[in-house]
Formats: sequence, C-alpha cells, structure tokens
Amino acid sequence: MKKFVFASVMALASISLVFAPTLRAQDTISIKDPAEFNAYQMATTQSDPKAKTTALEGFLTAYPQSVVKKAVLDSLVDTYQQLGDADKTLSAASRLLQVDPENLKAIFISVYIKKSQCAKTSDAQTCDDAAALAQKGLAAPKPAGVSDDDWKKQTSATYPIFHSAIAVDDITAKKDVKGGIEEYRKELMLYPPEATKTGPGLADTLMLAEAYTKPEGRDLQMACWFYARAWSFAPANYKSQIEPKLEYYYKRYHGDLKGLDELKTQAANSLFPGEGFKITAAKTPAEQIHDLIASTPDLNTLALSDKETVLALGTKEDADRLWTLLQGKQTPVPGTVLEANAASIKVAVTQDAKDAKVPDFIVNMKEPLADKDIPAVGSELKLLKDGGPELDGTYDTFTQIPATATVAQSAQIVLKDGILQSKKAAPKAPAHKPAAGHRPAGN
Repeated sequence: MKKFVFASVMALASISLVFAPTLRAQDTISIKDPAEFNAYQMATTQSDPKAKTTALEGFLTAYPQSVVKKAVLDSLVDTYQQLGDADKTLSAASRLLQVDPENLKAIFISVYIKKSQCAKTSDAQTCDDAAALAQKGLAAPKPAGVSDDDWKKQTSATYPIFHSAIAVDDITAKKDVKGGIEEYRKELMLYPPEATKTGPGLADTLMLAEAYTKPEGRDLQMACWFYARAWSFAPANYKSQIEPKLEYYYKRYHGDLKGLDELKTQAANSLFPGEGFKITAAKTPAEQIHDLIASTPDLNTLALSDKETVLALGTKEDADRLWTLLQGKQTPVPGTVLEANAASIKVAVTQDAKDAKVPDFIVNMKEPLADKDIPAVGSELKLLKDGGPELDGTYDTFTQIPATATVAQSAQIVLKDGILQSKKAAPKAPAHKPAAGHRPAGN
C-alpha cells in the first residue's frame, strides 16, 4: 500500500507548474563588475547539469551578495531538481527563501520534499516544518508582475499539495485525525475530478479512506466510499492491496458484501458521495447474539468462543441465560497461554483476545502445579484428541469488560478446580477370571 502512495506522490516533474520566469541579469539588472558578469554568464549557460550546479555554487561562493543571487538560486533549484537530488534541491530552495521569503516556487518544492520525508520517517519536526511552509504558501500574496491567469495556474498546482502536507502533519505528528480528514477533503475539492484518478489526487483519496478507519475519526461509510473510489482507478497491481480493506470494512459495517459492486460503480462516477448516501448497517453484536440464542435449541452445543462472545457482547438477559446453564459445569479451555503460575493459568481463547493479548479465561487450579508442569507463556493449550496439553476447569464467575479506545468489549471468565493433563490415564484392565466350569491346569 505504501509503495502505491509514494509512487504516486513523488512524481514532482509530472505536475505542471507555471511560474513567472526569473529575470535574467542582462535584462533589467546591471552587473557592474565584468568578472562577476562573466562568471554569471559562464555558470548559467552550462549545458551539463552537474557542471552547471558546480558553476552556480561557485558563483554564490565568490559573490555571496550579488544582485543576481535570487536568479542564481532559482536556477540552482531547477538544476538540482533536474538531477533528481532531493536533498540539494531542498537546500537550494531553502536558500532562495532566505532572500525571497514569499517565493511560491521555493515554498512548494520545500513542502513537497519535506512532506515525502515526513511520510517516510514520521519525524514530527519534519512534518511540522512541511505544514508550516504549506500554511505560508496558502497565505502568500500574488507577486507584482504576475498576471491573474498565471497566478491561478500556480495556485491550482500548489494549493492541493499544501493541504495534503497539512493533513499528513495533522495525522502523523499532531495525532489530529479529524483535522487531517478536513485537509484531505479540502485538497480533493481543489482538483478537477479527472485529476483525482491518477497521481497525488488518487494517492490522497486512498489516504483519506485510511484516515476514516482510525478510531479518532472513524466513519466506516466514508472509508468504504473512498476505498471504492481509490480501487476504481488504482493500477491493476495495487487493486489487490486495496480490495481486502474495502471488503473488510464494508462487511464489518454492512454485515456481508451485498451491494458492494453498486458502491464501486457509484464511487467510480463521483469523487464525493451524494446527499443521502448511506450503507445499511448490520445488526449490532447484541442483536446478532440474540438471534443466535433464539435459534440455538441447546446452548450447551455452542463452541467455547461463541459462548465467550455471548457473555462478552450479549445483553444482560441473554448473557445471564447462558451463564445459568454454564455455571458449575466443566469445560476444556483451548487457547494461548498469556500468563501462568502454580495457582492459575490465564488464557486467550478468542481471536480478539489473542490480538489484544488480554486473557478472556482465567483458570484457578485445583491443586498447585509443579514447576515443570507450568505451561510457557505463548504456548498453545489443545484438546487431548488434538495432542494436548488440555486445560479443564469448572465455570465459576464472569465479568463483562467495557471497550476502550484500543480494545473491544470482552468478557473475563473465571473457572475453578482446574486440571492440566497431557494424556488421559489408561483405564485399568479388568482382573482375569476363569470361565465357569473350567479347571485350572494341574488340578
């Protein structure tokens, strides 16, 4: 996924920027020193980019206060960019901003490079620097001598990237997901619809979908819409990376995949959903559990993980109904050992518990375990028929654990009289008795 984003947003040369041409020294600026003028002419007329950067840097070293310093730095930015040297391009742009603080070209290139560095490293200072420059770019006034038409072309090319940089900073450094979502939406609104089908517009459509899945800004309907939009226009080799997420969140919200093809069609035809857009929500976990309870004649036949789900997410009435049947009964507890000592073993049984590394079953042992018999953390407990070792206990108490920002609601189930066995004891063979009427040999 990340490769898709970077491959799209790093193509700086593909963005058409129309900046006012830099004034040449001989047009309106008089260089009085013949040696300086010759050095300037020699540096700016080099045809080889590497030789040109060397000559331009040499000129700036020899004439640090030249009246054409701004023009030389502008040329240096272009030449380093032509060479594909991001670090030196950024350095030249930074120096250009020192002499021309509101230079939109230098601001844009600095933002673009720092934004890509921020996305790769998540360094908070780099992200903040990119966002601060982006804010400066959005506030920069139209320079004298630039026509309204040229200014419109410049801002149309740069403003979307400025909003994108602020969005990345909001989400990555400031942890302000809602602010990031707002900035991504502002960015996409500035693009013509066709421009969102490729390049940075398409990449940030995907980033907007990702932002809508985060707990702080979660809106799974919007996430599904923008995943579907990104999937519609993604290169073929990236569709397979996007589709699993689209299907996961659509199913999580809707309950199944019915209607997903229609959503893909709608999203392909419009960047933003229309008024009244809605995906029908699936039944709540409590409603699904109630249906399960109602449709299961014998609740004892439920799998252990299903029993835990009922106790964790069911209404008090449904959970209490199941617990009445379970309390006092013995059950095996297959799962992952999270903590163990001689007196108790804590086990994660459901996948949610394993992912969160939070025990949903605590088994208090009937007798203390010998040190050699205490299972290792991370080991798997199985049924004896599957190779064991098997942990058994008797249902004692349960408690619903409310959800937090990072962990789903769950149940903690406590069992007593636990026993851990690696194999069942072989039944004793019955004592042999001679058949009736048979006399032992020798009698």
